[in-house]
Amino acid sequence: MGAVASVLAAAVLWGTVGPAQLWADTGVHPVSLGACRMLLGGLVLSLLTVRPAGLRTLGKPGAGRWLVLSVLVTAAFQVCFLQAVQRSGAALATAVAFGTVPVVGGLCARWLAGERLTRRWLWGTGCAVAGIALLLLPGSGARADLLGLVFAVVSGASFGVYIAASKQLAAHGADLAAAAPVSVLCAGLLVSPYLLVAPEGLATGRALALIGWLGLGTTALGYLLFTRGVGRLSAATTGTLSLTEPLVAAVLGVVVLGERPGPAAAAGAALMLLGLVLVSVPERRRVRP
Repeated sequence: MGAVASVLAAAVLWGTVGPAQLWADTGVHPVSLGACRMLLGGLVLSLLTVRPAGLRTLGKPGAGRWLVLSVLVTAAFQVCFLQAVQRSGAALATAVAFGTVPVVGGLCARWLAGERLTRRWLWGTGCAVAGIALLLLPGSGARADLLGLVFAVVSGASFGVYIAASKQLAAHGADLAAAAPVSVLCAGLLVSPYLLVAPEGLATGRALALIGWLGLGTTALGYLLFTRGVGRLSAATTGTLSLTEPLVAAVLGVVVLGERPGPAAAAGAALMLLGLVLVSVPERRRVRP
């Protein structure tokens, strides 16, 4: 139960990212906001969790290319997700992003590890595609324009690739407790030049409070809670608990931000969440007496 509570708490924290961004209304460019979040969160995580022995494992043969890939997709996820939230709202952006994750994750597992694509994965993928199609219908009532949906899909795809890269890092003997903070910090450094391009609004009190929450609360604390519990839970249980993240974002979007998607948009988001449920909830196996 302690492991379940830790992963659940992490999912709740991550579900507040989009609503907090819109509620604070700082005017900071999403790319600059993502850079600050990754720099602060990655630095604190590295100081708390990274040890010299763990860092040395990142230099093992074959691990370097996967670490580079994890840095690139971490940067892409942060930048694209925050822009998707700004354009499409917290509820829809989170639903589209995390509805895309299992689709890309399944394709990566098939390509890299030869895993079989299950019937549930096929149904989940169908729900994700149908959900995005509904969101694009004229008059759907969604805030999402085409570019907003593209950002959401790219962010979800990036997270799916990150999961696959993490598995490959572990397979090559790398310590994930060191790889994840290093990936976040290096991704922040990669995006940090944008702070010189769009520094507007970063020095205000609301922006500093938002950066503090995103960096310390949702990144550093969220990661610590997640890693504390994920090692003692099955992948299916972890996936089921992660459904809390888009649920929290949807509830906060409606209750706090007053988001009111139209019927078609709501149906599209519901279809994507259904697809996420299909691939996350473990199947019941019949056991012969």
